[in-house]
Amino acid sequence: MPDESPLSLGTKAARNLATTTKTPPQMQEITSRHLLKVLPWVEAIGGAYRVNRRLTYQLGDGRVTFTNTGAQVRVIPAELSELPPLRGYDDADVLARLATLFVQREYGPDEVIVEAGSPVNEVILVAHGKVSKIGEGAYGKQASLGVLADGDHLGDQALGGPEGNWDYTVRTVTPVTVLVLSRAQYGELIDQVESLRTHVAGAAADDPEIALASGHTGEPTLPGTFVDYELAPREYELSVAQTILRVHTRVADLYNEPMNQTQQQLRLTIEALRERQEHEMVNNTDFGLLHNADLKQRIHTRTGPPTPDDLDDLLAQVWKEPSVILAHPKAIAAFAHECSARGVYPQSAEVNGQHVPAWRGVPMLPCNKIPVSDKGVSSIMAMRTGEHNQGVVGLFRTGLVDEYEPGLSVRFMGINEKAIVSYLVTTYYSAAVLVPDALAILESVEVA
Repeated sequence: MPDESPLSLGTKAARNLATTTKTPPQMQEITSRHLLKVLPWVEAIGGAYRVNRRLTYQLGDGRVTFTNTGAQVRVIPAELSELPPLRGYDDADVLARLATLFVQREYGPDEVIVEAGSPVNEVILVAHGKVSKIGEGAYGKQASLGVLADGDHLGDQALGGPEGNWDYTVRTVTPVTVLVLSRAQYGELIDQVESLRTHVAGAAADDPEIALASGHTGEPTLPGTFVDYELAPREYELSVAQTILRVHTRVADLYNEPMNQTQQQLRLTIEALRERQEHEMVNNTDFGLLHNADLKQRIHTRTGPPTPDDLDDLLAQVWKEPSVILAHPKAIAAFAHECSARGVYPQSAEVNGQHVPAWRGVPMLPCNKIPVSDKGVSSIMAMRTGEHNQGVVGLFRTGLVDEYEPGLSVRFMGINEKAIVSYLVTTYYSAAVLVPDALAILESVEVA
């Protein structure tokens, strides 16, 4: 049998004397965090940021909410005050009576709910599904006048307004459930309830005008005016993300070569805090951008997947100097697929030295914090940024005690009886939408 003894030092033994080449600790959760990069950051002195606006009155621009028992759908009575003629009306008993008068109807895809030219004798609440408004364009051709979905309503004129005809046809895009109230039934109720009749007669929905004169000659008397402000402007308080980083002194003392263990632990902890910060700025129900978009700034896709037409509609909502479009990577891929199917090839834009997809010159940046539902539905955000543009801004506070980087502090908390060193890592942040048309959301975006 041949002698199989080694003739040279084996690699296993040699590794005991070698210094292994190694990387710093890696973390898959780290993303590009484009939202935090593109937002201009504003100091929130005192931990709050007040957004002063001109006084306006917005009546009936909200959505109606429903409840269901099995297949039976009912409108929540208090939600009927979102309809323009009923805005501000709070008699719960009357609203409950009114809610019982709505009749449920079901439609399949591509069915007509109302025909253009027919009398407006019903108010229609879209409980579930998507409908398209189709009317005659400026040159006699059929044109899409908008898409409505869950919570939207049509035919408000039937609630006490002058009689007239539908200017457009309402056709379903998907299976749709609607609740319908006839003008006749509503008329019977309003005849019986004086408070409702008085409220509807006095309802108005106008912004106070700033009186001006222009184009005049001679010496006419000029109008006087002033601009009123909101008496209770919104204040955004800074939110906080915190954690306690713990490092054993034995690790810090003995295993700090070639990499500082405390620094690496702190680096990964800060990355996790920043990821949570971006998630909250998108999804927080108080100040998150998905929840703070004005209801009139929320639109729906025409069919499902995000098409070039849908992106044009989205930018039309933020037409004054749009800065950026943010979407989940799957939504961007779905949009690219729709473009390829149409033979359209979007251009690119340069952001922070990198070329990214763009639409109409507005960069489209990926943001995986925008959720995708179990059914493969997401949203796309378009925004104008900066205080000087009356856009969207990020809020933070610098000059913190033991500040490690702007808006983030690392405080030494001591060493406990188990020889564990603790550090308190804190960051303060929020986001504010200065005027409603600075942010728009394209909803019901199918990415599956």
